[in-house]
Amino acid sequence: MTDEQLLRYSRHILLDEVGIEGQERVLAANALVIGAGGLGSPAALYLGSAGVGRITLVDHDVVDLTNLQRQVAHTTDRVGQPKVASAAQAVHAINPDVHITTLQQKADEALLDTWVPQASVVLDCSDNYTTRHAVNAACIRHGVPLVAGAVIRFDGQIMVFDPRDAASPCYACMFAPDAEFEEVQCSTMGVFAPLVGVIGAMQAAEALKLVSGAAPAMTGRLLMLDGRSMEWSTMNVPRDSGCKVCSHRGP
Repeated sequence: MTDEQLLRYSRHILLDEVGIEGQERVLAANALVIGAGGLGSPAALYLGSAGVGRITLVDHDVVDLTNLQRQVAHTTDRVGQPKVASAAQAVHAINPDVHITTLQQKADEALLDTWVPQASVVLDCSDNYTTRHAVNAACIRHGVPLVAGAVIRFDGQIMVFDPRDAASPCYACMFAPDAEFEEVQCSTMGVFAPLVGVIGAMQAAEALKLVSGAAPAMTGRLLMLDGRSMEWSTMNVPRDSGCKVCSHRGP
């Protein structure tokens, strides 16, 4: 670690739970962030500021004026630019040493099977059910921990799935891939802007805990935030031994 890095990351290094060794693990880590919108913006900014050495951003969309109410990595003068390019610019403005790969594509199976195996941790910051299941399945296939977040209206949730842990559930243990329900999106339902910042920052925190070893991740617990009352509730989620996605991992 250089003298400049020792200074830049000094407030992490001062933490007994992190120290120089933990910060070096962060510098060596590779985070794959699926979605560069409301959740991906704060997640990427905090990962970059904390010194995650490599960040891969995946998003097929471009910055729209309606995004700026909550997607804090983007600015008015970058409306029309790819979200991944805009978010990369925002991260580099904070920490130019981070190596960022931008993929302006949808996170389909082929992309995920290429990039998930290269990641130390995956952050699902997407906004639709299909992508969440595709990301979850890829993380199970390749044994990479997943930090999943979601926000709609005044409700947020976050959970960690770690296929390296035999007791960990996966996303499909909670929500069946073949379930049929009406997809809700913020474009029609709305979203309380600061809530994506809260959940996205927590996703970064859980990812940093995973890569640094600073503290156990919240594997197996679903945290839900009611933004109206600012009350948290927790649900313990057991692994489903009959899950169609992760049951092949054995007991």
